[in-house]
This record gives sequence, C-alpha cells and structure tokens, in this order.
Amino acid sequence: MSLIKSISGIRGTIGGKVNDNLTPLDVVKFASAFGTWLQNNNNKKDLTLVIGRDARISGQMVSSLVTATLQGLGINVIDLGLSTTPTVEIMVPELKADGGIILTASHNPKQWNALKLLNNKGEFISGENGAEVLALAESEDFNYAEVDDLGKYETRDDAFDIHIKQILDLQMVDAEAIKAKKFKVVLDAVNSTGGIAIPMLLDKLGCETVKLYCEPTGHFPHNPEPLKEHLGDICELVKKEGADFGVVVDPDVDRLALIDEKGEMFGEEYTLVAVADYLLKNKNGVAVSNLSSSRALRDVAKGHNSEYFASAVGEVNVVTLMKEKNAVIGGEGNGGIIYPDLHYGRDSLVGVALFLTHLAKENKTVSELIAGYPSYFMGKKKIELTPEINVDDILTKMEKEYQNEEVSTIDGVKIDFENNWVHLRKSNTEPIIRIYTEAKSQDEADRLGDEMIAKINSLI
Repeated sequence: MSLIKSISGIRGTIGGKVNDNLTPLDVVKFASAFGTWLQNNNNKKDLTLVIGRDARISGQMVSSLVTATLQGLGINVIDLGLSTTPTVEIMVPELKADGGIILTASHNPKQWNALKLLNNKGEFISGENGAEVLALAESEDFNYAEVDDLGKYETRDDAFDIHIKQILDLQMVDAEAIKAKKFKVVLDAVNSTGGIAIPMLLDKLGCETVKLYCEPTGHFPHNPEPLKEHLGDICELVKKEGADFGVVVDPDVDRLALIDEKGEMFGEEYTLVAVADYLLKNKNGVAVSNLSSSRALRDVAKGHNSEYFASAVGEVNVVTLMKEKNAVIGGEGNGGIIYPDLHYGRDSLVGVALFLTHLAKENKTVSELIAGYPSYFMGKKKIELTPEINVDDILTKMEKEYQNEEVSTIDGVKIDFENNWVHLRKSNTEPIIRIYTEAKSQDEADRLGDEMIAKINSLI
C-alpha cells in the first residue's frame, strides 16, 4: 500500500517497507518536513506545536516519533495526548502555538494512521503549503538542532474542558433548554476518543449517556466509518434503552451521524441539514457544503431566504469557500459540521450541542424532525483502483458521455440530472473512485450508482 499524500494529510498503513507504508522512518521524515517548513516560514526562533492523537493502537508510537523529531528540530511540543481533531484545532490558537499535528487516520480502519497538519489558526494547511511540505520531505533538506537548542516538551490535560466551555459559551447553544428536556442519548464512539469527550459534553448539558464502545482502546468493534451498514448495534440499543436518539462519531470525532428514537439512521447528510435549519432560521446567511453533499441543504437554505454554495470535496476547499462567502454554517455531507463562530474545522462536539438545542426548541422527536426535511436518499459506492487504471481518462470520457446534462468538473465529474445526480471523483485518502448518487428513493440512488459502475467498467 503506497503512502497517500494529499491536502487531507499524509497517511498510510502501519508496518511494511519505507516509502510504501507509514513506517517509523516515514513518520520522522514527514514530521521533519513540516517542522522545517514552519521554521522556514516563521521569523520566530522559538516555535511551538500542539499535537494530539486518537486512540489508534499505533497512536502512542507515532506520537513518540513525531514528538522526538520536532524536539530534534528545536521545536517545543505541547502534547494533548488522547484528543480529538477539533480539540487540537481549537487548542492551537488557544495556546498561541505556531501550528499543530493531529495523529489520526479519521474513519480509516485500525491499521491506518496519519499526520494531519495545522497552521497557527488551527486550520488545515493549504494545498499550496502542503506541496511545499511534500517537496521538503522529498529533498530531506533538514537541519536539526544542537544539544542546547532542543525543543521542550509539556503535556496538557485540560483541552477537553476548554473545548467544551467554548461550545457552552456560544450564543446559539442553549444549555438551559437542553437541560430541561433531560435527553437520554446512546453514544457509539468506536472505542476511540469520542468516548471521553462526548460524554463530558453531554453531562454538562444534563443528558443521560448510555455508552456503547466508549473505551479508548483503538480496537474498533466495527468499521469506523459511520455508515448505516456498520451501525446495527447502536440502532438496536437506542430502541432497547428507549433513548431519545443515538450519536455516532468516527475515531477522531470530526464526523457525526445520528440515530432516531426508532433506531433508524437520521443520516450523515441530515446532520448538517438539521443544524443549518436551526441556525438559518435565526439568522439569514449563507450555507456551504461540497459537491457530494445532499440537495436538502440547498432546499433548507432557500426556505430560510438564505443562499447555498458548493465547493470541491475536501475540508480545506469547504473552509475556503465559507470564508469567501462569510457563511453562517458549512460542512460536508459525511456528518462534518463546521461552525465558524467556534472555529473553521469539522467538529462533532459543537454539532451535538447545536443539534440538541434545535431538538429542544422544536419540541419534536428526532423522527418528526427529519420528516419535515426534503426527502433525498444517497448512495455511496466505490471502485477499487489498480495501477493500470487511468482515472483522469475515465472521468474525461464520462464527462463527454453526459455532455448534454448539467456537468461540473470543479472536482472530478458531477452530473446533475433533473431528479437525481451522480458525483465521480478520485478519493484523496484511499486508492478508489468514489461514486456518490442522490435520488428521491434509495432504490433509485443505488440503481444509478450501479449504472455508473457498469459504465465505468465498460470504459476501463
């Protein structure tokens, strides 16, 4: 498995050969490249980086390598230990650090890990900056510190408290309204750090938490991507417990999926739709998501006399467009909520708090809430890539094949038909072509996806 280098970070599988996988030497090389890039782009002599990790089995090893490498460059390290992606993002500016590294492969299975790189705002570095880091890694043009100039190391154990306090201080989070409802919530944190952070938040909001897979062991009990086919256990437990709803997060807690009180998926796509509905009801503005996200967000925005814009896939691209349009809310249809009043990063904790406020004020069940939204169904399929497949050539042929439809090539190829759409793109994080479809029924969405797979296979 080759290392994957993209705007989403540097990720790979643990073990194997150097340059083919995320080995200790590769970790040191990329940590050196990022540290050197920061030094080259800062006038300050004394730099500080914040690091944190999810609960992956390899996390402690990778963290130790990154820490020692940065210290070897003369960079100070503040280590949050077990953390979440949004918590590290918040702590970088909170601690006035010069950048951050999150050690997580997000929704990928346990054999994967990654280095996600943050600037001094706690936001992912740009594609241009990422290319500079990769060039440094390639050249190995590093200059390590002498013994008297090694970086210092300290740990912090108050990051979750700071993150949660900032959420509770938000004007649009109504803790008292939530507490009055005494919600019972089942949480599946896939045995990662959401099992620490989310119960802390729910406790502050007066909710009763029923924990499922909340021990941060890194042994994921099911595929960690929060999709319906992986979530049978929590769907059953929500019904058994008579809970108000269920919360599902991925290993680094930047994706949020919800289960209604009947044990049915609220749907990753509708997490963002529901939060946007609440916010835009109170403040007209702009909502942003990516090209692979549901039309439902566009419809809800229109219903509140607000505007909607779509970016290329990738959190960096969504954030760039959100800043350009001064968006009230944004995110990705994979359950990623970006609320700029807190920070420009996908954040399941603020997503939970905003959703709970919305639910409390609407005085509805979760199933009643979703029944009020435009009904769309998404299909998510993929084609595994092999070296002989020329993805760009395939996408060009697909664009030509459907040239009479509304086609966007901002990111891969998106084809908008009258009643449905399909988006074909090469993944930034896995060796696959992702095939997203949306239609008025699940059967239609799945059928469209199968049609596209057949069409692509005929072109390979």
